[in-house]
Amino acid sequence: MFVVLAFMVVGIFFGYVFRSKTIKFIHRFIITLIWLLLFLLGMELGTHDNVIKQFGQLGFEAFLLASAATLGSVIAAWVLWLTVKNKMQTK
Repeated sequence: MFVVLAFMVVGIFFGYVFRSKTIKFIHRFIITLIWLLLFLLGMELGTHDNVIKQFGQLGFEAFLLASAATLGSVIAAWVLWLTVKNKMQTK
């Protein structure tokens, strides 16, 4: 855990130091790494028989959780939008 936090702090430091420079390749590099990590995660999950056997149940629960999170985010954004809109109209 400390290693992860240390990497984040070092990344923040380098981002702060190089904030005035445009690093054009970094976006594509990060996206490529995310796809690679997702692929490796899928490979790791595929090796566990228990996960494969319960994939239908896990998929349904994940769908419910993702739907609830999305609905909650939409409601929170709507309430925030209404609050900001009302405050802007009163000024």
